[in-house]
Amino acid sequence: MKKLFKHILILALPCIFLNQFTVMSQNIQESVQKCAMNAGPDATYLKDFVVKLDGIRPDERPPVFRATLVLRKNVSYRFSICNLDTSEGEAIIRLYDEANMLASTYYPETGKEYKSINFSCQKSGVYTIMISFKDGKAGEAIGIMSYVSR
Repeated sequence: MKKLFKHILILALPCIFLNQFTVMSQNIQESVQKCAMNAGPDATYLKDFVVKLDGIRPDERPPVFRATLVLRKNVSYRFSICNLDTSEGEAIIRLYDEANMLASTYYPETGKEYKSINFSCQKSGVYTIMISFKDGKAGEAIGIMSYVSR
């Protein structure tokens, strides 16, 4: 009887964990689709960035998600950001070429905040996208990169 119980347990546990992973994956995919739809009717989905960052710790810099992208000249892109319901902080998305910030969804100098930013690429090359949370708070967000038809 003990052997039978062990075998059932060994077979059942992976199924339970896989089922939970599938449910979480479906929730993320639904959130990605919802966020992509918020980019607008003139935007065509290209890529998503699912981000989960811990909050700031004493004497440390705030955590930042970084991704490198290759963008093409004469193409307009839209970068959108959506906070997940479980997020404590407000997500910020920034676009850089080398060391220069080209666009951001949040400008602390003015206090202006945007859900998306458009970028008309003037030079083909490597760009960096950074996603962080205001005031170094913990958070979960989805960034969407879209092509914008002119």
